[in-house]
Amino acid sequence: MTLPVLPEDANTTRQLALELEHVPAQGEADFLVGDGNALAHGRIMAFPQWSEPVTLLVGPAKSGKSHLARIFADRSGARFAGVDELEALATQGGRDPLIVENVDQLGYDEVGLFHLLNQSLREQRPILMTARDEIANWSLSTDDVRSRVRRATAFTLELTDDIQLSQMLVKLFRDRQVTVDPKIIFYLVARMERSSEEAVLLADLMDRLALAKGSAVTRAIAAEALDRRRIQRGASGDEQDWDRQADE
Repeated sequence: MTLPVLPEDANTTRQLALELEHVPAQGEADFLVGDGNALAHGRIMAFPQWSEPVTLLVGPAKSGKSHLARIFADRSGARFAGVDELEALATQGGRDPLIVENVDQLGYDEVGLFHLLNQSLREQRPILMTARDEIANWSLSTDDVRSRVRRATAFTLELTDDIQLSQMLVKLFRDRQVTVDPKIIFYLVARMERSSEEAVLLADLMDRLALAKGSAVTRAIAAEALDRRRIQRGASGDEQDWDRQADE
């Protein structure tokens, strides 16, 4: 998705280049546990005491699947499998843990996936898969592959309440080394589209706006970001003037 173009000068360009270098914190202590992801988090933290070798995490973009995959990699030594590696990994065998990310999105070879899951079930090889959609919606060619995938122990990640969404926004700003007044967080949560992906887009846009204006993140910037996101989604920007002017 293309972000709105902001006014640029030499200083703004430098600031934006620096801002784009931020790296989200993805350690165990950085994962925000809530009702919508507690079971998935518990599964990862329980490794290696898994009763079944294959785990599937399902959730929308930015819901925390990759963060949990990174935690699993750190805890288990698992490697991330490439799109074209599944058949070779199955042939090589062994019990080294593997991670297959976005298995429903990246065009993995179905035959390779089938053989790798068979090898995992046969030799108890731990595999963590992540996906955006439920298995029923995957574009699989054969029922054999679908039946193997359905043997995975599956967990869904979702945002379930205002507290979890607020915590996510706080972390997103913290990853950017930006401190935001809790009142602005509450303001956003009450007005934004409720999804983890929208939270990421809003935090990024607000950070860019603040850098372009050379100011802290204010409620006026939050209101402007909300309006821009509404317009991008095809809705009208309808925040009241006092929202923009309150902190100016």
